[in-house]
Amino acid sequence: MMVRPKSFGFNPETAMSNSFQNKGDSEDVSVVAQKEFDEMVALFESEKINTKVFEDIEMNLPDSVFPNNWISHIPGQAIVVYPMLTENRKREVRADVIEYLVHLLNESSIIDLRTESDLILEGTGSIIFDHESRTAFACVSPRTDLSLLKLLCDQIDYKTITFESVDLQGKQIYHTNVMLSIADKFAVICLESIPDFIERSMIKKSLESIGKEIVDISYAQMKAFGANALEVLNVEGESYYAMSKTAFKALEKEQIELIEKSSKILPVQIDNIERVGGGSVRCMMAGIFNYPK
Repeated sequence: MMVRPKSFGFNPETAMSNSFQNKGDSEDVSVVAQKEFDEMVALFESEKINTKVFEDIEMNLPDSVFPNNWISHIPGQAIVVYPMLTENRKREVRADVIEYLVHLLNESSIIDLRTESDLILEGTGSIIFDHESRTAFACVSPRTDLSLLKLLCDQIDYKTITFESVDLQGKQIYHTNVMLSIADKFAVICLESIPDFIERSMIKKSLESIGKEIVDISYAQMKAFGANALEVLNVEGESYYAMSKTAFKALEKEQIELIEKSSKILPVQIDNIERVGGGSVRCMMAGIFNYPK
């Protein structure tokens, strides 16, 4: 599920905790973002990847193109709605999107975490789920409250694995999904961003224990959104690993070969959305798990 932006742009409310954001260098960033979005959807359709697109219905929502932060699907259990950090992002939550997914997936349960005081947990930006092993990975940050994560995981019966991840200036990484991506057979992770050696070793062993081959990326590759990617299936069950062209160009040959042992890399041109919004391909997609009968 994706949301086509109406007024994409630099969000000053989120910039304090997102060092990946940069101010736009022209007044046309919103128009360019729409073009990038449309080309991404067209590419998905050409590969027979089903995509449900919602049009933005409100102006002044600069980050609405990143719906994975406010809604996610726990397969066979629930639709989860998450509390966002900033006021303009809180307004992205849409009843029509929630109702559509509940009807499509026949999910009777909606877990709305916005009722939990002022705690913040920004969806699959904050949490990297491995649904097969029922495990949730998350790095602590102003966007990710670990007590709220535990509350959610207790409800859905998932194990939590938490840690700290920082950038080169020692500042906490704002979302887990810029330093970690988990696919069916592999995990892309910036291990050097985890400063505690014990935590670093624990995360690596945890990923290996659930059957993931490690693709370890550098700080520079993380900055190029090398981990902000998502494995998706097309209607024929073929696996694609969607990532930006910026991220793809930053990968080494050996890393590409390891990923493509099990999933075809699908590079997407979204330079403007990445630079201004501080998020990449994974942030633009809310995953829908619709298992065929």
